[in-house]
Amino acid sequence: METTTSFVHHLGVFASDFDASEQFYTSALEALGIEVGYRADGVAEYWSPERDTPSLSVERAEDAVTTGVHIAFTAVSRDAVDAFHAAAVAAGGASRHGPRVWTEYRAYCAFVSDPDGNNIEAVHKETS
Repeated sequence: METTTSFVHHLGVFASDFDASEQFYTSALEALGIEVGYRADGVAEYWSPERDTPSLSVERAEDAVTTGVHIAFTAVSRDAVDAFHAAAVAAGGASRHGPRVWTEYRAYCAFVSDPDGNNIEAVHKETS
């Protein structure tokens, strides 16, 4: 039996304003070392430089817009969480919770709303 290191293969977000969402996700995720791996008209897919899964695609909504979702991205350090928060807000996101320690999660996290109001998080798990 083959083992995997990731529970999720990919996720998709359907945006009401693709250009605004692409700018938001590109800026916020770049701060976490995640890059645009694929771009076409109305689609941007993000993944790590080392591997293409898990990935997140942002697509122009044809019908329903994605709302009410919470997506958390792994950050390698507290500095990366800080950079994520700053970049996300500068790119049009709204701060939900600035970077801080969340003792109940044993993590350093920041939360922002994307242009459609989805809850997007950067989380750095603490070792102690």
